[in-house]
Amino acid sequence: MCGEKKSGGGSGKWHHPVSLVFRIAGMGLAVASAAVMATASQCTVYADYGARPRTVTYTDFPAFVYLVVAASIAAALEAVAIFLSVCKGKGKKARAVLMPLLAAVVPALLYTSAGAAFGAGWDIYYYMEPSGRRLSVCASSVGGRFCAQVHVSMWLSLGAAVAVSLAEWAAMSRCCHGGGGGGGSCSDSDSDSESVCGHGCHSKH
Repeated sequence: MCGEKKSGGGSGKWHHPVSLVFRIAGMGLAVASAAVMATASQCTVYADYGARPRTVTYTDFPAFVYLVVAASIAAALEAVAIFLSVCKGKGKKARAVLMPLLAAVVPALLYTSAGAAFGAGWDIYYYMEPSGRRLSVCASSVGGRFCAQVHVSMWLSLGAAVAVSLAEWAAMSRCCHGGGGGGGSCSDSDSDSESVCGHGCHSKH
């Protein structure tokens, strides 16, 4: 067991399990997003104008590569956040430093990767060589599967970002509304309660 300490405030007991559920959901959605995008690589698109067939993969598009990398990193970091949220017996100083950092980095990775994918995912195309003509992947006769996977991955990444944001909101709510047992202000002891209870809330309510 991780030696979890029970907080004294009864009014904030729901915040920690809710935050943990959203963290797990965010991590799972991030993994699914990266996996779906990484496997979107077997669609052969037949170019017009007599060009040779080619296989289009997510690696042909920088925005999709960024989504795979960012979502994978975010999932790994969120796993660390889950571990730190559950295992509270030791490492108070490390938790006080890492949790605020993870709270900022993970949503940033997920939102930026989702935004980049949405920016590129609705009009997926490449340029044919040597003519330089633009070919739409989704408009081709066999590009539907690739584009469908890209769109699913985009929405999964956005869902992961929202889930992580909700997890941080629940953690902050516990701190700022009495979850730490200190009447609404964030003290050093609150950092053991959840991820953001050592930062971001310093005023009495």
